[in-house]
Amino acid sequence: MDSLTQLTFGAACAEAVMGRKVGSKAIVWGAVLGTLPDLDVFIPLGGPVNDFVYHRGFSHSLIVLAVLAPAIAWLITKVHPDTKRYYRRWVLLSLLVLEASVLLDLLTIYGTQIFWPFDTTPMAVPILFIIDPFFTLPVLSGVLAALVLKRQNAWGHRLNTVGLTISLAYLVWAFGAGQFVERRVTEKLARQEVSYAQFVASPAPFNTLLWRIVGIDGDRYFETYFSLFDGDAPLVVNYYPRNLALVAGIEAHPPVAKLRWFTRGYYAVSIVDDHIAMTDLRMGSEPDYVFQFKVAQLNDSHAVPIDDERLETNRDWRGLAWIWKRIWAPMPNNEIVGLQKNGAQTVTPVTNHPAEAGLTD
Repeated sequence: MDSLTQLTFGAACAEAVMGRKVGSKAIVWGAVLGTLPDLDVFIPLGGPVNDFVYHRGFSHSLIVLAVLAPAIAWLITKVHPDTKRYYRRWVLLSLLVLEASVLLDLLTIYGTQIFWPFDTTPMAVPILFIIDPFFTLPVLSGVLAALVLKRQNAWGHRLNTVGLTISLAYLVWAFGAGQFVERRVTEKLARQEVSYAQFVASPAPFNTLLWRIVGIDGDRYFETYFSLFDGDAPLVVNYYPRNLALVAGIEAHPPVAKLRWFTRGYYAVSIVDDHIAMTDLRMGSEPDYVFQFKVAQLNDSHAVPIDDERLETNRDWRGLAWIWKRIWAPMPNNEIVGLQKNGAQTVTPVTNHPAEAGLTD
C-alpha cells in the first residue's frame, strides 16, 4: 500500500493498543513502524530487476519482523524511559503494527514474501488497489481525532477505534467482492468459451467496484473488466500478443528468469528501440504498464543479453474518467486510450474472441 496508508494504519493500530497508556507516543511509533518495512526501497539490491523482485522480501517477512519486535520495543523504552514499565505492551504494539503492515501489502497484486527465508514465493491476495481512499480515510480521520482531541477526553481514542473498525470492515467487504468477482468471471469466461491457462483479478484504481482481469493463453494474453453492476452483461475480452519467441534462448539470463518467476507467468515481451523489453502485466493496464524492463539487445534478429534497465512509463490519466464510467455501465475496453505503446511495437488487440463477436458497442 502507499506510504500514507501504511503510516496512518500503523498509527491507528498503535493508538488502539497503547494510546491510553502513553498518549501520542503510541501514534508516533505506530506511524514509524507502519512505514518501516517499505524502507527497503532505499536499499540497492543489484539493479532495477533485483530492486523490483526483491522488494517486499526480507523486510516483509513475518518471521523476521516477529524476531525484531522485542528489540524494537527495548529501543523504544530507551528513548522513553518513563514507559519502561510498559515494555510488554511495546512488544505487542511493535509486533502488531509490523505484521499488520506486511499483511496489508499482501492484499495488493504486487507480491510479498511473507515467509522469507523459508519460502520466497511472492504471495498476493489482490483485493485492494495500492491506493484506496475508502480504506485510508477512516483510519486517517480516527488518527487525526486522537491527535486533536485532548487526552482527558476519551472521544479521540473512541473515534480512532471507530475509524479502524470501519477500515477493517472494508477489508472484509473487499475480500467478499474479490471472491464474487472471481466466481462470476470464471462463469462468464466459460460461457463465452474463452480459453486460458490462468487469470488474475484485481481492483481498478481507487475502488473495489470495478475489477481488471488479465489472463494468459499461450503466446497471447487478454484483458477485460468486470463491474459489480455488470449483471449478466458479457465480458468484452481484448487479446494481445506476448511475443515469447523474443526471449527464446535467453531464458537463463538472470533478469529474464527473475521476471518470469516473480510475475508468475503474467508477462509479455516487446521491442523497444532495438531492445527487448519484458512487462509485468499485473500492474497497469493497456497500453501503459508500471514495470517494464529492457533485458536484451536485438542484434540481427538475435537477442543479446544486457544489463537490465527500467523503462519510464507515461501514465495517461484519462483512464480514470473511463474507470468511473465503466463502473456503472459496460463499454469496450479499448475506449480507455489509444493503443500506441511508448516507442515500442504497436500492440493491437486481436479481434475479440468469436464468442464475443458483435458484443462490443
